[in-house]
Amino acid sequence: MPRKCRTFTALTCGAVAATVAAVCAAGPATPADGSGDEGDLAHESAQQVAGDALHALLGAKSLRLRTESSADATKLDLTLDRAGNCAGNISKGPLGLVDLIKRGKDVWLKPDAAFWKSQLPGDEGNTAARTYRDRYLHGTTDDDFLKGLATACDLTAFQKSVAPQPADPQAPPAPSVTLTKGRPTTQEGTRVLPVVKKTKDATQTVYVAIEGTHYPRKLTTEVDGETGTVLLSNYDQPVPSHTPDPAKTADISVLEGGGGQQSV
Repeated sequence: MPRKCRTFTALTCGAVAATVAAVCAAGPATPADGSGDEGDLAHESAQQVAGDALHALLGAKSLRLRTESSADATKLDLTLDRAGNCAGNISKGPLGLVDLIKRGKDVWLKPDAAFWKSQLPGDEGNTAARTYRDRYLHGTTDDDFLKGLATACDLTAFQKSVAPQPADPQAPPAPSVTLTKGRPTTQEGTRVLPVVKKTKDATQTVYVAIEGTHYPRKLTTEVDGETGTVLLSNYDQPVPSHTPDPAKTADISVLEGGGGQQSV
């Protein structure tokens, strides 16, 4: 898998974690308005609602993560769990798409033709697209080539990154930021309550499920005219366990020592 795509996967999960942590960070509590359509969140402050969402996220055993950004054509659609299993895809827009499956230490990748052609020059891309059409590349996380995917597919690592950390007594105090509650709305069929954090340069919003467990369902960030969206769903549903037929796979080592190794 191209180095820039491996890096983006890790950076995207890190950015999601940063957004969750930022919106749910401690701040002055705004008064609850007691709105009737907010369910049992009606009498909670915005800060309390954000705390509920963070607590629910930290308790999840699995989830589906989808991302998109106006600043980058790359999109993630991954279902991941605490055991480090995941399934889904990474899209580079017109530059192609890679299907991804990880079970334990085993990893399978299936780039499409557009991806191969965008990553390898001239006939190399065309040849790779033909050779590996509808085939997976298989390896393990012992291979440095695939090691970067392990964290991106690990819900436990993600949850650790968003969990509150002890304050550094040497760090300067963080500026005070107030969270506010928006009007209830619907996100993919689920009633949600927005909690908004505004700073001088950015607006971050987490949409929290009103009924049942108060999971965060959507996060948005607006900075300097650019927007990013993260959708979180399928909480506690198992990651698909299907793995590719060995007859339709090739070992990742087929790329080692080849002329395109530095690009792929």
